[in-house]
Amino acid sequence: MDVIIQSLGFTAKPQLEAFIREKANKLALISDQIIRVDVTLYEAPKNETGGCICEARVEVPGNDPFVKKHAATYEQAIDEVFDTLLEVLRRNKEKNEDRYRRAGAGGADEAQ
Repeated sequence: MDVIIQSLGFTAKPQLEAFIREKANKLALISDQIIRVDVTLYEAPKNETGGCICEARVEVPGNDPFVKKHAATYEQAIDEVFDTLLEVLRRNKEKNEDRYRRAGAGGADEAQ
């Protein structure tokens, strides 16, 4: 799994990049189909609340989950983004497992 980090308008510190990679590795525990995680960090315009913005796109087969969150610090925004992505990936995994079970059960019923 690749993790691509972009920081627009500033240079992200190595500690912040390590924090993002740690969070991304937790996503890999949920889904083994993750190809890449693209994370973009930037500051909000002056007239918006929540000065730090984090966006993340998880590339998986099918639709790619995308999440964008605002917070006072980048760490808070990153936490919120990856918590949301974990929930989205869990829901998708459960849906796929349910479809697989129904397809398997439906085939067994038809054979009898």
